[in-house]
Amino acid sequence: MEYERWAPHYRRVAEDFGFAWEREQLSARVLENLLRDESRLRTPERLEHAIRRRSAVVVGLAPNSPAPPLHALQSRGEPPCLIAADGATDRCLDVGLVPDLIVTDLDGPIPAQVSANARGALVLAHAHGDNLDAIRRWLPEFPGSVGGSWAGPPRGGLVNYGGFTDGDRAAFLAVAMGATEVLLSGFDFEAVEETGPAGERKRRKLGWARSLLGLLAGEGTPLFLLRADGSRVPYPTDAGMPSTQ
Repeated sequence: MEYERWAPHYRRVAEDFGFAWEREQLSARVLENLLRDESRLRTPERLEHAIRRRSAVVVGLAPNSPAPPLHALQSRGEPPCLIAADGATDRCLDVGLVPDLIVTDLDGPIPAQVSANARGALVLAHAHGDNLDAIRRWLPEFPGSVGGSWAGPPRGGLVNYGGFTDGDRAAFLAVAMGATEVLLSGFDFEAVEETGPAGERKRRKLGWARSLLGLLAGEGTPLFLLRADGSRVPYPTDAGMPSTQ
């Protein structure tokens, strides 16, 4: 989604959570500086090369969800582009799958992401106001191709194709890069294991993710929930937007 169309939606997210724009900008500057090495990923070109004209499977980390059923999709032609949302990288590696792309804000099991990056996975690291320390700590550890994104207008080496959480941001990215369809595996917007304030914050994040994916489903690229047996359910376009707190 073009930034001009996406920005009003993110403003509502930022208002809901009270994100500090100054912190977002600071994290973006730090990430951009760490990605200045020319050997790093030329983000738009490499992303498009990995995704364009392919089916994209975005893997989330819903509790108790199985590995993505890629075996059920192989008969459909070219293998799909496998995109892991942050901590789902570990789930993929556990069953012998190296993601083509990892979309991460660096709050999952980072060693698994570093390992996958060393084995050829592209990493798109996202800067936001709460992960400045993680960016400084972990970006230098990645040995392979790395690019960056943030919540503001595209600039320098940082992109923004829309989306809020790692999972829905990965889906927005796949659509922007020309995927023929997007299949969501391991997504459950009701499963929250945390309790107390952390659990409530997680529920609000998942509510936004569910609604933003409904917005994306109306953009034209087929969007599906992928079941464990390889069957698919069209993603609803009528999820509606959460009310801000």
